[in-house]
Amino acid sequence: MSRIITFGEIMLRLAPEGYTRFVQAENFGATYGGGEANVAVSLANYGEDAAFVTKLPTHEIGQSAVNSLRRFGVDTKFIARGGDRVGIYFLEKGASQRPSKVIYDRADSAIANANTSDFDWDAIFEGADWFHFTGITPALGDNVAAITLLACQKAKEHGLTVSCDLNYRKKLWSREKACEVMTGLMKYVDVCIANEEDAADVFGIKASNTDVTAGKVNHEGYKDVAKQLKDTFGFSKVAITLRGSVSANDNNWAAMLYDGNDYYFSKNYLIHIVDRVGGGDSFGGGLIYACLHNYTPQETIEFAVAASCLKHTIEGDFNQVSVDEVQKLAGGDGSGRVQR
Repeated sequence: MSRIITFGEIMLRLAPEGYTRFVQAENFGATYGGGEANVAVSLANYGEDAAFVTKLPTHEIGQSAVNSLRRFGVDTKFIARGGDRVGIYFLEKGASQRPSKVIYDRADSAIANANTSDFDWDAIFEGADWFHFTGITPALGDNVAAITLLACQKAKEHGLTVSCDLNYRKKLWSREKACEVMTGLMKYVDVCIANEEDAADVFGIKASNTDVTAGKVNHEGYKDVAKQLKDTFGFSKVAITLRGSVSANDNNWAAMLYDGNDYYFSKNYLIHIVDRVGGGDSFGGGLIYACLHNYTPQETIEFAVAASCLKHTIEGDFNQVSVDEVQKLAGGDGSGRVQR
């Protein structure tokens, strides 16, 4: 069993039932989720020792967020307590040609107002093997970017492998600011995860002959993106998810892994989406698990993509699947037949 530390923000998710629009809704279902928290839950479900680090208020909503992680076995003992509010996001689920919508209400959340003294990274990283964060976390403010930088520095001092999902969010910061901050963090990163747009948005590295809005993905273009990322920052591995959007309900889903020598493409899945939020995080969780268990590069990318494919069928941010379920899909059993 490996120990993985993730750091970021967990938010209260409020969503109308089914495909009801915001303006129609009279009730909102309440769950919790957030990039790095989602990764921790995936890894805990796979039997790993996963810890999530953040800052949450001491009141009942903050405790409910903690409890949402504990129910899946995520270690929460390093969560700092304090501040006044838990960040919120509202989700309207898209259908057919109507896209999903997210509205954030996260300003002045507890983690957004955290400072470096809230976290003892030497204690947090004691006995750990891996550290994971996303580009969402340093986007919360200069103070959180400073905490993330210190965490990366301490992770390397303790000999951890560091992974980062670039996860650019235009509602949180500009491309210029993202490039400035993320460039400073990349020197500590071993494994970089990006989607079809992140590398372009954050670093200006673009895939040729690709139009994600038309569902068109050019594999050769992404080979060049991965090589540029590795050559620029010295990553040991670059993983790029390849989503071809047919509609809000139906996507083609695959990914590529580059290890500096060869490019490995997964099989493609045509997925009918139940809930796509957390899809990239479930890919990250699967990738980390496969790397820690010394899967071959091809097995690694197949496991990560299969894990994410299954997440798209599950309501909520968290990927609630087992290693066995992922391995069966990665091995070719995608019929969806009833298991008796």
